[in-house]
Amino acid sequence: MEIQSQEFAPFDLSKVQEKLKHVKSLEDLTGPGGPMQELMKQAVERILKAEQEDHLGYEPYQKTEQAKSNSRNGYSKKTVKTSSGPMELKIPRDRKGTFEPKLIEKYQTFDPDLEKKIIGMYSRGMSTRDIQSQLEEFYCTEVSPTLISTITDKVLEGVKEWQSRPLNDVYPVLFMDAIHYKIRQDGKVITKAAYTCMGINLDGKVDVLGLWIAEAEGAHFWLSVMSELKLRGVKDVLIACVDGLKGFPEAIATVFPKAQVQLCIVHQIRNSLRYVPYKKQPEFIADLKQVYRAPSLDVAEAELDQLEDKWKARAPFAVAGWRTNWINLSTYFAYPPPIRKMIYTTNAVEALHRQFRKVTKTKGSFPTDDALKKMLYLATLDLKASFHSKQGWPEVLGHLRIIFEDRIPQIVI
Repeated sequence: MEIQSQEFAPFDLSKVQEKLKHVKSLEDLTGPGGPMQELMKQAVERILKAEQEDHLGYEPYQKTEQAKSNSRNGYSKKTVKTSSGPMELKIPRDRKGTFEPKLIEKYQTFDPDLEKKIIGMYSRGMSTRDIQSQLEEFYCTEVSPTLISTITDKVLEGVKEWQSRPLNDVYPVLFMDAIHYKIRQDGKVITKAAYTCMGINLDGKVDVLGLWIAEAEGAHFWLSVMSELKLRGVKDVLIACVDGLKGFPEAIATVFPKAQVQLCIVHQIRNSLRYVPYKKQPEFIADLKQVYRAPSLDVAEAELDQLEDKWKARAPFAVAGWRTNWINLSTYFAYPPPIRKMIYTTNAVEALHRQFRKVTKTKGSFPTDDALKKMLYLATLDLKASFHSKQGWPEVLGHLRIIFEDRIPQIVI
């Protein structure tokens, strides 16, 4: 059956995300009609398009001499057998009939392990040389570096589309934190941070809003992140939960001046313990709990005074951080217990980072920033099915409605 010629659409993430909602077992994830097969289908069709572009020597709609001698001629439909069941693909054609895909030969069906290998290429952020070796292993044929570059560039389109997708107008809570990786750059390996922004929308649903790779953080970097969120449609943030990175609160206030900033209590505890002798840490932690577990701000400040009086001589820097950052550390005391429990730490995004570590633990370093982005992007898609709505959200929303009445759209109430 023939299909009319048309430009390939971008990665349709909504199809993948819709299928992820119905995953209840590993078979659902990898089986017929599942999200892995949908992602595979879209990836294969992009690769086939890249192969045709390499064969013709020009991009779609370009008026060139090559276009006069041979051109695109729509698509044919082909059902191929895979390890997860039949999959229907659009195979591009040319008018002279000289285009023969290397990824899927004319009478060839998929190798049972092909899906795993293709997804592996995505998730590992493989270099051009690695992808070339894998394709040669699959098909026993040489593939030009130009073709590989075209393929990898089109794969990155999926990352770019996801990173630039429109966001909701209002997010009651944002969580932002970083995880560090080694990346090769200019002939040496350096450490860079992958910054993750996770949001809870007005329906209580959790989603990863974006990933950013940076060598150094600071007010300028975080200002660009906040500005990007605003350009993607975010008009208001009620509460932003962040770690203690320099410049965070200032950047948030510049773009979202009404947002309340809560520094992560757990991060501050870890920083404090660096300045306390190991044998004294249990005693210090017991005293510190009286501060951050206090029933009210007044009680917490009184306990902080006592903590400082007791420890300022033995471990002055352990207490100094609490004094310096107290305004943003104590934000959560203004809220009732259900909200306090949710915002006092960035553990929500740290849980995601733990899953990232499981996926990336075999990688000593990454060849490029883009290689890391692709791997984390696919890991995020795979994990999206495990992002449950916040427990007890109706009660939390009720409290937020009272506190931020004029900033929550009436339609959600």
